[in-house]
Amino acid sequence: MNAHGAWPFGFKRLKYVVSLRRSRTEGSDDGRPYVGLEHIESWTGRLVGRTQAADDSLSSPDTEGEALSSTFEPGDVLFGKLRPYLAKAWVAGFPGRCTTELLVMEPVEVEARFLCYVCLWRELIDAVDASTFGSKMPRGDWDFIGNMAIPVPEHLRQVAIADYLDRETARLDALIAAKERLLGILAEKRRAIITRAVTRGLDPSARLRDSGVPWLGEIPKPWKTCRVAWLFRERDERGEPELPLLEVSIDAGVVLREFSAEKIESTAANFNTYKVACRGDIVFNKMRMWQGAVGVAPEDGLVSPDYVVAAPAGSLLSEYAGLLFRTSTFSAECARRSHGIVWDRLRLYWEGFRDIEVPLPPSDEQAAIVAHVASEAAKLDTLGTATARTVALLRERRAALIAAAVTGQIPVPEEAA
Repeated sequence: MNAHGAWPFGFKRLKYVVSLRRSRTEGSDDGRPYVGLEHIESWTGRLVGRTQAADDSLSSPDTEGEALSSTFEPGDVLFGKLRPYLAKAWVAGFPGRCTTELLVMEPVEVEARFLCYVCLWRELIDAVDASTFGSKMPRGDWDFIGNMAIPVPEHLRQVAIADYLDRETARLDALIAAKERLLGILAEKRRAIITRAVTRGLDPSARLRDSGVPWLGEIPKPWKTCRVAWLFRERDERGEPELPLLEVSIDAGVVLREFSAEKIESTAANFNTYKVACRGDIVFNKMRMWQGAVGVAPEDGLVSPDYVVAAPAGSLLSEYAGLLFRTSTFSAECARRSHGIVWDRLRLYWEGFRDIEVPLPPSDEQAAIVAHVASEAAKLDTLGTATARTVALLRERRAALIAAAVTGQIPVPEEAA
């Protein structure tokens, strides 16, 4: 952390301005609402995943949680010591229980909201993160955190800074929320363009007919339908361990799989058992096909033995099929044909996949659809990338504003003081 002499505020060790609340409760029969790390949003200090009413109670309290929990009171500041780089801090607005991975600090000589902003100060987060122990589950330790020096201006100035940051971060958060809504709209428009194109074609005036396939509905009159079994054959080839590794992503389809050297050395997988996927093959994850975990192999490679590889064997273009198989309507049909007791463990096997009836447009129309989708998606993706960059800049601005305010590097308006 920077030398404190350049800053206008005095510094004190955290343990001298707060009291660490160490009270615990056992058993999920404790009626107080439970707050886990997942309920605190990173870098914002907000409670998420439930609604906090005006009277500081929870409208839908989670009374389960861990068997052993810490307790907190209104006005306490909770700080996540597990994976501190996530920057999870929150001012409690009601009495409750929380995971023991949250430090519960009772403010003594510091205003709670000001302390919460200090806990979101990037320099403090970075210092705590650098002190953690444990590679897979890095945790900060109170002995280190409590000894950290934090800025502690006089009380009225703390309140003024907290009021100022409440206003300014709310303004930035509103801008971020608007940009994120735009990202959602762009993603939905992208999905709609693809679904419309692969199931209705590009001519909005084309005459339609009932396809006779419940999940598909109406299709253009010249189009046919065909079972997947007539268009693809299952590929189950092994023994090519030198090929690059591929994986299926719900978001991106089939992509190159990235391994760190450490992960490669620690994996026990025998790549001789991995399946070969040739460029243009359809690959899907049996356990996630109903969520859209499917795509076209961009090059020859190896995939998990638990994936299904389908090699083109008919007149359906792989690129068209890749778009069709990632639509929500097709995913719903895959879910209907999947097997399993638990919903999130459903599996779609080749036997179920091959019996699905799919649309079969003329080959030239398939190519036109693929080209049209690529063009329209590129436009939306360009706008989406620019919007996401704006969101990132706004978040950086938010973090910089907090850092400058809590350390006295920017003046706080007089009316707030």
